[in-house]
Amino acid sequence: MKMKICESVAKEIASSVLLAMTKNFAALCLRGNTKKKYLYPMILVTGGTGLVGAHLLLHLVEQGKNVRAIYRTTTSIEKTKNLFSLYRKSDLFEKIEWLEADILDITSLEIAFQNIEFVYHCAALISFDPKDEDAIRKTNIEGTANIVNFCLAFEIKKMLFVSSIAALGDPNTAKIVISETTEWNPEKPHSDYAISKYGAEMEVWRGQQEGLNVLIVNPGIILGPGFPEQGSGALFSAVAKGMPFYTLGTTGYVAVSDVVEMSVKLMASSIKNERFTLIENNYSFQEILNCIADSFNAKHPRWHATPFFMNLLWRVDWFLAVFFFKKRTLSRDSARAANSKSKYNNSKIKAALKTDFKSVKEYIKSISY
Repeated sequence: MKMKICESVAKEIASSVLLAMTKNFAALCLRGNTKKKYLYPMILVTGGTGLVGAHLLLHLVEQGKNVRAIYRTTTSIEKTKNLFSLYRKSDLFEKIEWLEADILDITSLEIAFQNIEFVYHCAALISFDPKDEDAIRKTNIEGTANIVNFCLAFEIKKMLFVSSIAALGDPNTAKIVISETTEWNPEKPHSDYAISKYGAEMEVWRGQQEGLNVLIVNPGIILGPGFPEQGSGALFSAVAKGMPFYTLGTTGYVAVSDVVEMSVKLMASSIKNERFTLIENNYSFQEILNCIADSFNAKHPRWHATPFFMNLLWRVDWFLAVFFFKKRTLSRDSARAANSKSKYNNSKIKAALKTDFKSVKEYIKSISY
């Protein structure tokens, strides 16, 4: 028991030392920089090769903004380039300044932050494989801490962090609708991804306490085109091929275009140091799957995957991973969430921006081609 406590304390000390080193390094970079100088202020986007980041880049360059995006591999940039082609905006892709960098590499971030005024932090690692727990927490929490520290050191005007409804609080009863003020209960079970996003938000609020103007958006399940092998794109592909099962769990959904447009409006506004839930509405998984199937003229999923069946399925998935070395595709947390009935409130963002969301069902029809 004492050993576990000592290990925990050691990790906390190591984490604090690392954060302090990052902040000091960022400050030194700012004072002693002799790198390339730019003639105009820019916007920095992390995660520009993901669904939200890629759509955000498109939206910003359409507005004539000067944008810099960081990437880790040249192959990942092709995903964003393909998205621009999908929207027939290939010419705008060339207006982005791409820079090879990693949110865990503070040396490369020093270059990325040159002449930046605003930061959209969209980068995150999403995985439901328990083996990726350390990588998820390192990328999502430590990576966000690095971004916050550089924002402080370079006196960024405002930073917006794309979080998730997974980081919102836990209702006391099933009847309570979750909002921005619902308190997080550490005693309740949470996925590694949810814990990492909550931890990342704590880093953002730390930045706010140290003088950084911040915004946090908590989108629900984000639907959008352009990434058929990951996220909601993989869901669309699976349903189009004939997904046999559905569950009756409930959660919030939102179109990627709404996430982007509302984030940009928030950044341009005088609003600061607030978080906003971004969902159009709450739907059952069955309802969304049927809507996707209809848009592809595919069959509706026929078989109800009950909680018992999902518990059995994740154990089979674990067995295949352990004994046949297959990548985990379903964790215990994911199986539980598939039948969990969570409802979210979007009234705060609607009041703040005096706007409304696109119908998710209509959006699904418009992008299913």
